[in-house]
Amino acid sequence: MATAHYLVLDLGTSSSKAFIFTEDRTLLFSHRVKHALYRPAPHHVEADATAILTAVRELIHQATDWARVHRITLASAGMACQRSTFLFWDKSDGHPLGPALSWQDSRAADVVQELSDYSAQIQRKTGIPLSAHFGGPKYRHLLDHNKELRVAVDHDSAWFGPLSAFIVSQLSEVNAVDESIAGRSLFYDLDERTWGVDLLRWFGVQPSALPPVMPVLAEWGRLTGVSGSIPLRCVIGDQQAALIGQGGGRPGTLAMNFGTSGSVQFNTGSDPRHIPGLLSNVLVSDSHEAVYLIEGTINACNSLFYWLEDFLHIPHREMVWDQRTATSSTAGAFVPGFVGLAAPYWKDQIETVFYRLSETQPDEIIRAAMESIGFLVHDILITMDESLAPEPISVSGGGSRPPLLQFLADLLNHPVGHSTMRDRTALGVLRLLHHSDLHDEDTGSLDFDPVYFPTKDADWRQEKRATWATALKQAGIKVVKGRKF
Repeated sequence: MATAHYLVLDLGTSSSKAFIFTEDRTLLFSHRVKHALYRPAPHHVEADATAILTAVRELIHQATDWARVHRITLASAGMACQRSTFLFWDKSDGHPLGPALSWQDSRAADVVQELSDYSAQIQRKTGIPLSAHFGGPKYRHLLDHNKELRVAVDHDSAWFGPLSAFIVSQLSEVNAVDESIAGRSLFYDLDERTWGVDLLRWFGVQPSALPPVMPVLAEWGRLTGVSGSIPLRCVIGDQQAALIGQGGGRPGTLAMNFGTSGSVQFNTGSDPRHIPGLLSNVLVSDSHEAVYLIEGTINACNSLFYWLEDFLHIPHREMVWDQRTATSSTAGAFVPGFVGLAAPYWKDQIETVFYRLSETQPDEIIRAAMESIGFLVHDILITMDESLAPEPISVSGGGSRPPLLQFLADLLNHPVGHSTMRDRTALGVLRLLHHSDLHDEDTGSLDFDPVYFPTKDADWRQEKRATWATALKQAGIKVVKGRKF
């Protein structure tokens, strides 16, 4: 039998990528196009949806042209996409009706305050905490501050949805939102697997402004390329795809991914758990069933060091944070307030805290900033309250550098393994295209290089956690309590 070939698109925060794989996971083609974020005001982080669409079209053109030259037929395509970037676009011509508000954007904090009385009910129905980083507050904020947009919605001429829905609508003319990203809107009832009537009412949403919900694995139309059209059969959130790429199709699997942002994910199988402070979401679904996960997100991972470049006046080429942190230490702590804290605290706009740190010691600040990622992982796992399997925790992503992984192993008192396989997000999409199995027991290659083992004692961990708790207190946040690692 002929080998099947697949096109995978990975739409991240800072770039989009295209891949062509064989069914046995051999990578034949890859290409990447960068795109920018804009910060026009404090707490405002925007993306140009048209520029991203243009980049994706160019990637499809290049990939399908390569396939034509090499006489390869692409069986199907799949897309992974960043999840909490939302926008309005015109129903007739597809033109964006303003910038796309990035997942890092927290300008809608006023809406969160207005709806605070409903926060527990929103978490209970959606599995997602009420936060300005998600779609619902962004919807309300944009309409409250743009009369023309309000008119467009009232006249049923505008769609609102995540970046993935906008891209798909322009590429394949299918207007829908996939279930793995729908939850980030705060309109999606996790248990009912549809838009929630009460949720739409609380946020003042015009139902006709929302594309319908579709499963992750479905017929999403066809992508047009140089060598013809290709069926698009998977649209999924990038972090969900990364978990599946790390063998996360098996219930009980825990994995982490560190890129621009970070994610700690646990496959809960057919059980959509609701845990305050964490996110419960669809991991993958088809027309018959859904598999769920609980997740803790970290807003600032690689983006943390970009911010520090500006704050400390360090040229990008000289940041090399992994080298700086490998040879530095700190008795202080850093709380990254510039994009707010996500799980498990959900504070949208707070001051950045430099506890027992001096601007005259930039490497110590960078070390403390790196450690903040580890502290947030620790607090997420405490909230998750799942027993850790004896094998190393699988960690992937461009932010998975040795000093961070060693700090995690020391803080968690548990081995941490760096995944040797690159592009786990793309491989997660490939697995779904090839297997289409929601309960995939095939973990694939989970080789680690290297494995980081704990080197610190209990007194060190206690002192570190106490310093972090004091820094959080300065930021107005009470540290979570739970079992000790």
